[in-house]
Amino acid sequence: MAEHRRLSRRTFLRNTGMSGVALTIGLCWPALGRNGSKIISASEVAHAVTELMYWISIDSTGRVTICNHRSEMGQGTWQAIPQIIAEELEVSMDQVSVRSPAADPKKYGPQPQEGSFSIRGWYQQLLRVGASAREMLIQAAAQQWKVEVKACYAENGQVIHRATGRALGYGQLVKAASQLTPPADVTLKARKDYKIIGKPLHRNDTLLKTNGSAIFGMDKKLPGMLYAVVERNPRFRGKVKSFNDTAVRAVHGVTHVLKVKRDVFGLLFEGVAVVANSSWAAMQGRKMLKVEWDDEGFEHLDSEQLYTRMREDLYKLPPSAAFDIALKETSAGFEAIYEAPYQSHSCMEPVNCTADVKENSITIWGPIQEANWIQASLSEHLHIPVENVHVHMTFLGGGFGRKAFTDYPLEAALISKEIKAPVQLLCTREDDMTMGPFRAGAVYRCRGGVTMDKKIGALQIVSASQYIGPGQLQDSTPEALPVNGGNSAGLAEDYYKTIPHYSFGGISTRSPIPTMWWRAPGANVDLFASESFIDELAHLAQEDPLVFRKRHLNSARYQAMIDQLAAFSKWNTRERNAGWGVAITECFGSRVGQVVKVSYAKDKGVKIDKVFAVIDCGWYVNPDIIRAQVEGSIVMGLGAAVHHATHFKVGKAVEKNFNTYPMPRIYEVPAIAVHIMENNENPGGVGEPGLPAFAPALCNAIFDLTGKRIRKLPFALEEV
Repeated sequence: MAEHRRLSRRTFLRNTGMSGVALTIGLCWPALGRNGSKIISASEVAHAVTELMYWISIDSTGRVTICNHRSEMGQGTWQAIPQIIAEELEVSMDQVSVRSPAADPKKYGPQPQEGSFSIRGWYQQLLRVGASAREMLIQAAAQQWKVEVKACYAENGQVIHRATGRALGYGQLVKAASQLTPPADVTLKARKDYKIIGKPLHRNDTLLKTNGSAIFGMDKKLPGMLYAVVERNPRFRGKVKSFNDTAVRAVHGVTHVLKVKRDVFGLLFEGVAVVANSSWAAMQGRKMLKVEWDDEGFEHLDSEQLYTRMREDLYKLPPSAAFDIALKETSAGFEAIYEAPYQSHSCMEPVNCTADVKENSITIWGPIQEANWIQASLSEHLHIPVENVHVHMTFLGGGFGRKAFTDYPLEAALISKEIKAPVQLLCTREDDMTMGPFRAGAVYRCRGGVTMDKKIGALQIVSASQYIGPGQLQDSTPEALPVNGGNSAGLAEDYYKTIPHYSFGGISTRSPIPTMWWRAPGANVDLFASESFIDELAHLAQEDPLVFRKRHLNSARYQAMIDQLAAFSKWNTRERNAGWGVAITECFGSRVGQVVKVSYAKDKGVKIDKVFAVIDCGWYVNPDIIRAQVEGSIVMGLGAAVHHATHFKVGKAVEKNFNTYPMPRIYEVPAIAVHIMENNENPGGVGEPGLPAFAPALCNAIFDLTGKRIRKLPFALEEV
């Protein structure tokens, strides 16, 4: 009986579903760097130039297993990617099991989970995979019946002969189908013929996450596995001068104490790892650890010093004579300074990783957002061939860019190599919030003017912020690094066509504090400044702020979205004693407009009554996932706007847990209504575009209600 209890339903389905697999097809990435891909079958593997990229397996019972080659951190790839393939394969999601394969760029191509790219970057290939499998199964049935292929069709996991109604299930056809050559060209369905794409199907990972059977990083267990926590330098760049572990080793269960390093954009940050046979023992041992740090050779900055430096940097960019002339020619102009804070990622699941390093191999399991980059990093640092580095992606309890980084898997791997045993590296909430890298704070100088016909005649936005890419912490880095590439991230593209004189740029402020991308990188801070300032220009022109934007965003796609946003929010019914704010963003291939409605709170300050969001993401898979992502983005944007920020004191992060870095409570979250535009445009991203517009829309609404401009985040609603 004990043996039976260890065989879970999930294990049973996995084992029985994969036994006797008869048809496996996927994509083969051609050599010579071509961008296209070719459909190949299992029988071609031995002759393929590159390895098979497995996507679909069908067993003799007809059960379909589909790979989700991207990490699942709540954004919905576990549902959406199989849903795309299942549509063309002609199976329902009830007939599908999903698996997450180990990272393998030769099989699966690039697997970074960034830029909201999973659907917009892959949907055509995934549709072709499903359609190719369907056509192979139809061909196998036609050969068995000795009829023409066009006399047959697939539906609900079986092939049917039109004239006689005879049917064969996929499980009866897989053996013959696996011997066929996949068609070079397939006809994809018209959107009007979709049966499951575009439908609000329930996510297939919901049950796993509610009954506790989903495997997140810390759920992974290995025989003989030990646990590690790391005491890291609170000033990031400091070195370990010495440490005393006498009291640590006296803690029952502690097995090792050793110095360890993590790679942050090319610099190795040091710490001391405490390893034990339980997480409790490791954490208790760390409390007894005494470390002396060498913090010489770099600055120990306070937040006030950082922002003073950024404000000074704003004026180091060379002036533009052409823009200055254009600004003087406008009928009215002014400038404003905006500030955005440093932020921690603060995923609900803190950073963690399990590593097992052998003499010539590395295997890791964990909440991995960027599998290929981590695979390459481990190979380089530990001098092990990349094909021997196996990265297994568990579910992620949030990622937001933080879990795309290479530092924590490297720490885990170095510890495992040193102790010659599998180890699970754990970070406490305090570790997670203070170790960085952080979203960089920023300061913006916005200048602009309007014309007599109520249009923007000149617009300039320059920023000072820390550079968030590789090389940011190197002492040899030039003083000025580009913060953006001549634009303002998240700003609608139509502005570049309708504003006659514009100028964007930035300078990199130097600091030893490590920074990196954070959900909707660039746009999450840039748009606060740009869309707030455009609202100020609308007020300067004495124009309705939505009408003002519509005058500039004049493409047909934007006009349709703005009209829908006005109707959806009932913009034209705005009443007294209520504030209405709008902001529009274009990023990661999608367009999002948001209207925030606020009113006076009973006690003091203001309260948010409702948020209306209209998203134009083009072709889409599952509207429920889209709505959930936009809602989640708004809640995250709410916290970033009115609740939390990371401050620094003598080079150390101040906020260490949710008592000082508060998240929005459920009673603070306003009603949110989301509308999805219907059109035939190419798909855009969803996981990130819903966030940037919220903060400026909220601040614009507060101005509409109170006449007070909010130019610095975060701020307290009750103090407005």
